[in-house]
Amino acid sequence: MRAEEILGLFPEENRDRWRGVAKLAKRLQEIRIRAGMPLTVLADNRERFVDRQGELVDRQEDAARPEAEELENMLGHLCRYSIYAFADEIRQGFLTVQGGHRVGLAGQVILDEEGRIRNMKYIRYLNIRIAHQIRGAADPLMPHLFAEGRVRSTLLISPPGGGKTTMLRDIIRQVSDGTAYGAGVNVSVVDERSEIAGSYLGVAQNDVGIRTDILDGCPKVEGMMRLIRSMAPQVLAVDEVGSFADVQALQMAGGCGCKLLATIHGGSVEEVRKKDYMRYVMEQGLFERYVMMDRRHGAGRITGIYDGEGKLCTKQ
Repeated sequence: MRAEEILGLFPEENRDRWRGVAKLAKRLQEIRIRAGMPLTVLADNRERFVDRQGELVDRQEDAARPEAEELENMLGHLCRYSIYAFADEIRQGFLTVQGGHRVGLAGQVILDEEGRIRNMKYIRYLNIRIAHQIRGAADPLMPHLFAEGRVRSTLLISPPGGGKTTMLRDIIRQVSDGTAYGAGVNVSVVDERSEIAGSYLGVAQNDVGIRTDILDGCPKVEGMMRLIRSMAPQVLAVDEVGSFADVQALQMAGGCGCKLLATIHGGSVEEVRKKDYMRYVMEQGLFERYVMMDRRHGAGRITGIYDGEGKLCTKQ
């Protein structure tokens, strides 16, 4: 990632302030902009503040505090000065921008007659999450995910921030392109929050392989059935399984002959098993491998690989 890519997130008249931050592009994780509050950045898991001259400082008293107008200008820039065209994404609370970076939005929501979120106004909080694709992240895992040249259905488990989406992305890429363990196959991805492929104007900003088809911004349950009907995948991938409905859709996909790649939040296999829908998953043998990850020694660390019954088969 280059500094120019970070600078491109900001309107031209504000870029001087962000040049110092942009130099941290490869180490940068988040930029948080809140109206009237200190500008903060997260790099190398360390939070720092940005002053009016664009210097990184340790004291919040020295930080710049943007006005609401500055956030409005930035949102217009991110939406290419056509906020209406991005209304659906704004309603969901995030934008995916060029480079695959994701901008979280918060402010005042507008509800429809049935109490559902129709839109958002007075957006006063932005959280820019910087995308970092790590090619090869799944290399240590790949020998355990294949049997006789075919990928095994696999569920990645980790606490938030444990690197499971990064790992899933690289597994998808390798399964799609092909590896020493198996030939490349057609993969379909339901990218509900645009975090896997990071699509921008319909084009994946992350490398997810040459045989991968992406349904961006679609709810998982509807998306899985749609892709099975339309794209005939051999492997189906989704992020963050979180309900019985998700599990039932995965089960239907598995019944159609698809291998499954998915993630779930959890601190251990035992913790995940306590969820009713996951107990059902294990009883049904939906997944052949469970991969446990944590972030205690850096995101993406694999701590154990378990078989379809949840029994430890490889400890890392």
